[in-house]
Amino acid sequence: MFTGIVETTGRIKDIDANGSNMSFWIESDISNQLKPDQSVSHNGVCLTVEEVSENQHKVTAIQETLDKTNFSHLEKGALINLERCLLPTSRLDGHIVQGHVDTTGVCKNIKEKDGSREIELTFPKMFASLIIEKGSISVNGISLTAFNVKKKRFSVAIIPYTFEHTNIKELKPGDQVNLEFDILGKYILRKLSLGKNS
Repeated sequence: MFTGIVETTGRIKDIDANGSNMSFWIESDISNQLKPDQSVSHNGVCLTVEEVSENQHKVTAIQETLDKTNFSHLEKGALINLERCLLPTSRLDGHIVQGHVDTTGVCKNIKEKDGSREIELTFPKMFASLIIEKGSISVNGISLTAFNVKKKRFSVAIIPYTFEHTNIKELKPGDQVNLEFDILGKYILRKLSLGKNS
């Protein structure tokens, strides 16, 4: 479990194809603190650390992950948001993020707002019931608040600190981002759907 408060960023140093899977070596300032079998959020995707070598660590994305996230589009040199799992004694500064990406969105527009930025994102209409005005959403593993919510698009505001300390600073119109909708909304929707069918 994560909070969507990005701890640091890392760079992809190497990518290897293993059958239908892809392995990534990532360099970061926390890599040498990680251990094999540890769960770490990478752009909002919960992945298991397999190896650690000095200031790099290795993770593998299986086909299911590649199909549902932006990992199949990542290249060497790409900047990745990293967050280690939540400790029982930690403050929940963001919101509950599982690291189970629901779908990808596309950056449509970035507006400068005199010190902050407003980013408009589109997403598949089938997920429209999982996002609400002023609700929480994870974008590339970052806990953000959605506004201007429509059936297939929404916006988020990025403060200068988030811009400087995450890979949002390298986001461009047309880029894919990983989206995880609020787990509480998913349970409520599931309960309502079961009530209708019972």
